[in-house]
Amino acid sequence: MKFNALPLKGAYTIDLDKREDERGFFARYWCKEEFSKMGLDLTIAQINNSMSRQRGTLRGLHFQRPPKSETKIVRCIYGAIWDVIVDIRANSPTFGKWYSKELNENNRTMMYIPKGFAHGYLTLSDNAIVNYKVDNYYNKDSEHGINYNDSSLDIKWMLNKSQIIINQKDLIYPEFK
Repeated sequence: MKFNALPLKGAYTIDLDKREDERGFFARYWCKEEFSKMGLDLTIAQINNSMSRQRGTLRGLHFQRPPKSETKIVRCIYGAIWDVIVDIRANSPTFGKWYSKELNENNRTMMYIPKGFAHGYLTLSDNAIVNYKVDNYYNKDSEHGINYNDSSLDIKWMLNKSQIIINQKDLIYPEFK
């Protein structure tokens, strides 16, 4: 695995180190030892899967409040998504900053999202399937979010607002500030 530090402290993209031959390739996308060498101690508590039927589906920006915060590893295993993370750690030098990257079935890139980040994504294809590995159990009482269209964040979502499909719960999340 190839860990690429992002401009938001503690966050990474991870690319596969593929071993290829005429049959295709083999690659690890999880290795506790390799994560530990990067200082990323992660015990996986849940593996979640999400499927969005239509291009333009937006999920997020979500997070769980402490003490139920989650570290996540996100990978798009079918189709394509525009993955977005926002640093919501008040004492962080990158507080309020965001980062985005296309994750898709061809680049196989993963996003490592530490505790203290909000996360969301926009599907760039129909039938996008996303896999999440998380280090904490979902807790409904800790669930929260930020409005995806917050003007103070000014996130570039890759599609026009008129092309976005979003549920009511995500629409009514408060502004970041």
